[in-house]
Amino acid sequence: MSVLVLGSINLDLVVEAPRLPMPGETLSGTAFHTSPGGKGANQAVAAARQGAATQLIGRVGGDDFGDQLVEAVRAAGVRVSAITVDRDASTGVALICVAGSGENTIVTVKGANGNVGREELDVLDRLRLRSIVLLMQLEIPPAVVAAAAESAREAGLIVILDPAPVATLSDAVLANVSWITPNETETEVLTGIDPSSEDAATRAGEALRSRGVERVAIKLGPRGCVYCGPEGTIAVPAPPVKAVDTVGAGDAFNGALAASVVAGLDVHGALRRACAAGAIASTRRGALPSLPTRSEVEAALAGS
Repeated sequence: MSVLVLGSINLDLVVEAPRLPMPGETLSGTAFHTSPGGKGANQAVAAARQGAATQLIGRVGGDDFGDQLVEAVRAAGVRVSAITVDRDASTGVALICVAGSGENTIVTVKGANGNVGREELDVLDRLRLRSIVLLMQLEIPPAVVAAAAESAREAGLIVILDPAPVATLSDAVLANVSWITPNETETEVLTGIDPSSEDAATRAGEALRSRGVERVAIKLGPRGCVYCGPEGTIAVPAPPVKAVDTVGAGDAFNGALAASVVAGLDVHGALRRACAAGAIASTRRGALPSLPTRSEVEAALAGS
């Protein structure tokens, strides 16, 4: 295998309604659907769809939601033997109400994701010597992310961290991160710099590098990304698209980046693929269903 993903696995429960309910009010909705989610699951599928052999390490509850999620990830081409079933916890969920105006409310329950710990780290230790990249996010306990980054870096893996949802990161953690991929909001929280221009994004990237990260790719949505690393600064545009839903764009970017690094692409080539994957994902609704295949990314790059 080539890409290990350690992260969250959720089921999104989405209700559409004319408006958001008032406290204590019962409101009739217009539609309901479920969707596999969690940044760990999404990014594992994103990497697999780009052609990388991918294994997901995570945890679901001992319920029907957990079974449903494992099967969805398996069907997308991700290896699932390292997903633990936690009989003492529920599967992580997000309860989402979407108004006709687009406004929404979201309540999340970590469930089994909050119990990711020693067992998953032991699995990582067994698998790391047969892998190239470890891809993580911050929807599992931060102490686990820190320990996993240290273990993977010691084994020579390339550690890619998507700092979402954004949280305080110590210099000790950042020193074990090969790539960090914050979006605009996360960049400002982590550095105090609003990356509204290429110059500002460069300053933010260098600020993160000064804390120990080797490579920084700041995701700028339709503006592509700005990279700061040993090669210098590189601004990579995204293919122009008509965005309808950006929920899965960041996950598509990270999965494509991991797959490209494993494939041996140079920095510029890897970032072009990542930006194209994120752009394509933004043209489709949902998270996991929006993630593009390798052939779709190649077609987009050929036409740009």
